[in-house]
Amino acid sequence: MSRLPRVVFPEIEEPRVADAVAAIAAEGFAEPVALTRPSDAQIEALVTARGMKPALARRLLAKPLYGAAAMVAAGEADAMVAGADVPTRRVIEAASMVIGLADGVSLPSSCFLMRFADGRDMVFADCAVNVDPDAEGLAAIARASAVTGAALLGEARVALLSYSTGASGSGASVARVRAAAAATGFAGPLQADAALNATIAGKKGVAGGDANVLIFPDLDAGNIAYKLCQELAGAQAIGPILQGFRKPVCDLSRGARVDDIVESTRITIALASRD
Repeated sequence: MSRLPRVVFPEIEEPRVADAVAAIAAEGFAEPVALTRPSDAQIEALVTARGMKPALARRLLAKPLYGAAAMVAAGEADAMVAGADVPTRRVIEAASMVIGLADGVSLPSSCFLMRFADGRDMVFADCAVNVDPDAEGLAAIARASAVTGAALLGEARVALLSYSTGASGSGASVARVRAAAAATGFAGPLQADAALNATIAGKKGVAGGDANVLIFPDLDAGNIAYKLCQELAGAQAIGPILQGFRKPVCDLSRGARVDDIVESTRITIALASRD
């Protein structure tokens, strides 16, 4: 991308977002863009995607989240950063309706970029959106996370986690993970130690030990894991980063600080630059 990536912030009037936008502009790594009045291209994006009548599309686009998503869909912005003042589900609803899912992706998901004190960066998914995904859902999360991992880490080594490694255990959740691994070709099911420690993986007779993208079997496991890493290991958790959309969308935590918003925007731009 030769020009600066353009990022639209539908909550620009929120004080933390406004301060973050000023910091981003000062650093010069992105061009924050303001919400515009609905353009013909934005209206056409909704009409094409949803078969919506132009008058209804215009009314929907008056809502900031939908207007920002339409700017991305119409190519008037490269990415959208929202969620400081609204629930995740509303960001997902707007992005799903206006931007849509990427080809081959059956559901949106989320991940966190985890930065550890020893210098390691990892992707954890899904930690914020899908409560109890089935095998198809886990496969979709894994595929989307692989794309994210490649963009943010340079290479994605994906492991689908479970309480069982290989064929050693059984149970409904293990079966889902095993089916998702078979569908995607990624490693799994793997216990966390086998996914991260090559010696343990070798003792258990499986390939693994060097994963940098971890796919958790459900939201309980993912959310607990990333918060434990924050509190016990001092890891920085950046996100949640939404995945699976045609264009990058970032969902901020409602407790996000100014520097969190700046860093999340930087990560979102890395995804936009991959398009």
